[in-house]
Amino acid sequence: MSVVGIDVGFQSCYVAVARAGGIETVANEYSDRSTPACVSFGPRNRSVGAAAKGQVVTNCKNTVQGFKRFHGRAFLDPYVQSAKSSLVYDLAQMPSGMTGIKVMYMEEEKVFSIEQVTAMLLTKLKETAETAMKKPVADCVISMLASAFDAELGGKDFDEVLVNHFCEEFGKKYKLDVKTKPRALVRLYQECEKLKKLMSANSSDLPLNIECFMNDIDVTGKLNRGHFEEMCAGLLAKVEAPLHSVMEQAKLKKEDIYAVEIVGGASRIPAVKERVSKFFGKELSTTLNADEAVARGCALQCAILSPAFKVREFSITDVVHYPISLKWNSAAEEGDCEVFPRNHAAPFSKVLTFYRREPFSLEAYYNNPKELPYPDPTIGQFIVQKVVPQANGESSKVKVKVRVNVHGVFSVSSASLVELLKPNEGEEPMETDSCVCVCLYWLINVYMCVCFLSQTSEDGKQEKNHAPSAKKPKVKTKTVELPIENSLHWQLTNDLVNLFMENEGKMIMQDKLEKERNDAKNNVEEYVYEMRDKLHGVLEKFVSESDRDTFALRLEDTENWLYDDGEDQQKQVYIDKLAELKKLGQPVQERYIEAEERPKAFDELGRHIQQYMKIVEAYKTKEEQYEHLDELEMLKVDKQVNDAMIWMNSKMNAQSKQNFTQEPAVKVQEIQAKTKELYSACNPIVSKPKPKVEIPKDEKEEQNGPINGQEDTDAQPGSPEKGAAGSTVAPESAEGNKMPEMDID
Repeated sequence: MSVVGIDVGFQSCYVAVARAGGIETVANEYSDRSTPACVSFGPRNRSVGAAAKGQVVTNCKNTVQGFKRFHGRAFLDPYVQSAKSSLVYDLAQMPSGMTGIKVMYMEEEKVFSIEQVTAMLLTKLKETAETAMKKPVADCVISMLASAFDAELGGKDFDEVLVNHFCEEFGKKYKLDVKTKPRALVRLYQECEKLKKLMSANSSDLPLNIECFMNDIDVTGKLNRGHFEEMCAGLLAKVEAPLHSVMEQAKLKKEDIYAVEIVGGASRIPAVKERVSKFFGKELSTTLNADEAVARGCALQCAILSPAFKVREFSITDVVHYPISLKWNSAAEEGDCEVFPRNHAAPFSKVLTFYRREPFSLEAYYNNPKELPYPDPTIGQFIVQKVVPQANGESSKVKVKVRVNVHGVFSVSSASLVELLKPNEGEEPMETDSCVCVCLYWLINVYMCVCFLSQTSEDGKQEKNHAPSAKKPKVKTKTVELPIENSLHWQLTNDLVNLFMENEGKMIMQDKLEKERNDAKNNVEEYVYEMRDKLHGVLEKFVSESDRDTFALRLEDTENWLYDDGEDQQKQVYIDKLAELKKLGQPVQERYIEAEERPKAFDELGRHIQQYMKIVEAYKTKEEQYEHLDELEMLKVDKQVNDAMIWMNSKMNAQSKQNFTQEPAVKVQEIQAKTKELYSACNPIVSKPKPKVEIPKDEKEEQNGPINGQEDTDAQPGSPEKGAAGSTVAPESAEGNKMPEMDID
């Protein structure tokens, strides 16, 4: 199992994974750890990430980037309407009223929701993680905005200032209306982003040059950091507001801060660093990678939450970013209350008690709309159904459990009706309702349970000091679960989610088929270029002149076909075309490979022949090492070696008479087979070990002489000569202290 952290940024995304050795940022298929947050739609397939980034200029109307800021916004949202003018792609209204993106895909006009486009990007990032980990992703944490932030203060906003500046300058200088040409606008955004990064490292005047910008006109401009900071004064003034907010929420003073680590791409702007440093009165720390730190933090949080990892004790408490309230409206009463204040710990559950005779509805909303990044504070409506009065006609007690889960999503998770029952005669009284409440609270939160029980125990102590009072009448209760109808604002229905998943599966399959088709086409193109170069290179002497001219002409015809009728063909057509070319080129390549490998194969066979010939000669001269071998078997080895030598010499003579353009007289595979045959026949015979000589038991006790054919010497036991030879057992050092005997070979 693997856990992953993903930072989805405005322009780029990063993927970090938690492994046994720690947390690391992984690279994509281009060996780049930064994956552009970009999706491009074409006539046959989609491109995501780096491949899509390459089409920003050439396919600008159908290449989507910067869509993160439209999440959760209606099409008529003022922010969406104001942002439309700076986009090169088109936005459209979805049937639900949400924002969609209109593109041409598969030669048809399509409108994709922001959720669909984001899912395409996340699928790509998931594949990147799985490729790096070589296992499926089990758990994932995705970055989101912090408790204190300004949605309109980031790197993209500084880019906008530069783009607007140069649009105005080029309009006056060259009479060009840049924003009417999407391709020119995209190129200007790219150059302005580069200029912004250069100005962070240089304070001098820096040029901006774009060739053939519009109407074949080359444009040029220049800017320095001082002028840039003047233009961005309004943005830079916003830097301190989130800092004040976060300090206020954390209830900390500046003196309580030990160190400040600054991360994020825009944090490299010197003016931003200066204001943050001035606010805290400290030098900023930049020990972390400013681009990758968020993704690595997400991976750490994922490892903490995942049961697959054991992490050193390190506590992180998620909070509810905006205060959540509930309001209700029924025949009995109207009212509202704040159930989760700002920065309340999450995940968390609470139980609310209502007295009702009939079904009622609850509406959840964020109670401070001014703090929200979106204009609509509504969360959703929840209808508690099948509520009925008690048997005596009184209102029933209804317990409603509300929860903010680990993802920060609010829900009314359950509702139950407490039904009163009459006790049977002679039956012991049941628990009071307060005891039931204790159980409910214990199921919800441990802290609430302990607090409630401690109060009960104190009351119990006080009761012991007073005279016992008469027992209160107790009633029997039964809890009945109630159905809840959820209607969350802007939430996708299950049917729509299933439709999106089905469409995504079809698009993934289409992308796969298109990739296979392109690979088949590229294989043909690569083969044409490779063989055309080799026909006049390494393969030249292995093909006749007439065959070379015929093959070269076929290669040229195929190249022309690829850029004409073969530009857009099915996968099988390219496979067949490659097979036709290989019928001509494969024999030539095989002759070249044979010529390269044949000498090596003959050398290997000759080495084996010489090795076994030496062993045969050693056996014939009665060398001790081989004297134990069987004579008939050694005659067989001698015959095998002679036959192999005769075969090799005949094949080498036959091959020397062949021309390079002809089929070889002997192939490498045949030579290797002959080598294997020789080895299999001879090696088991010549590698037989000597039989072991067993010493009789009676001789072992007094064995001091040579064994296994070693020569005896006149040296006495214990003499330097014999001790150095190591051929005897050391003498006894004392009576009864005998060294272990060794069987010497």
